Amino acid sequence: MSDIESMFYQVRVPDADSDFLRFVWYKNSDRLKPVTEYRMKVHLFGATSLICSSYALRTTATSHALHYSKEAVDTILKNVYVDDCLKSVSSTSESIALATEVTKLCAEGGFHLTKWISNDREFMNSILEEERAKNIKDINLDIDKLPTDRALGVKYNTETDQYRFNINLKQKPLTRRGILSAVSSIYDPLGFVAAVTLRAKGILQDLCKMKLDWDDAIPNDYQLKWNK
Repeated sequence: MSDIESMFYQVRVPDADSDFLRFVWYKNSDRLKPVTEYRMKVHLFGATSLICSSYALRTTATSHALHYSKEAVDTILKNVYVDDCLKSVSSTSESIALATEVTKLCAEGGFHLTKWISNDREFMNSILEEERAKNIKDINLDIDKLPTDRALGVKYNTETDQYRFNINLKQKPLTRRGILSAVSSIYDPLGFVAAVTLRAKGILQDLCKMKLDWDDAIPNDYQLKWNK
């Protein structure tokens, strides 16, 4: 897993389009001074134009495809999500070779692939310390446990090569609103814990069919189901 550093800032905005990214600013954050107008010269995260940065990265891969392996090109085309790259291969030697090649391919377009983290210690030893993820830079790869990181918002335990969930359900009213709030607090885009959450969503579905208002107390039998 790695990150494309400042991916959006690496892609310039044509002068003719920069008015779409115009903003105002108080000089030195002093509101007593006149407002100054600026225009972004590069794309920024959060704007609808972020797709332009993704397009630039993909174009980098396709335009240099003849000079790199299909595996390296496909890694950028199929394994990059916004500015994160998640890739799994079958051996350490393959991972080291692929990381080197993909890094060079990204650099063809001015993109810097960094913040590397992996459950393979030998692979991590092949990565320069300054290019490693922040929470793995200061550990001893020979003896220390590998840290837990986030992969697209999901917690990933690097040491055990497992996804993890820290569930801390706060006390909520036994109402449709309270149950929905609790269920929605669990971020699980790939459905790893669907066996549990689908049961809770089934309770919500039943309560909706009963046409209960959002803050009505739910029937006793459903209170028992929810508590269980």
